[in-house]
Amino acid sequence: MESTRLQKIERQIQKDLGEIFLAQTRQIPGILVSVTGVKTSPDLSLSKAYLSIFPSEKGEEILSNINLQKKAVRYELGLRMGKQLRRIPELVFLLDDSLDYLDKIDVLLNRK
Repeated sequence: MESTRLQKIERQIQKDLGEIFLAQTRQIPGILVSVTGVKTSPDLSLSKAYLSIFPSEKGEEILSNINLQKKAVRYELGLRMGKQLRRIPELVFLLDDSLDYLDKIDVLLNRK
């Protein structure tokens, strides 16, 4: 069971990463990156951020670009959360394809 403090930290990381990606993707029209969830280890050394990318056809390409910029994103996160945490966790970005899965199920259910 997660502690209340860990849940608050995860929500704050999710909010801050969302703002960081919003600022970065404003320069690229037609692309939307949202953070759907964050799971952090109990010792705060690792955070897994689940990203939903629109359009989903470019998801892998955009995710690889984000992984190349991982240090810059962590630095920006550190600037935003530096007063709240002693150490900023290492970031792992994963593609959240739950919306694609829901669309696939919807198409299968509507097909008769």
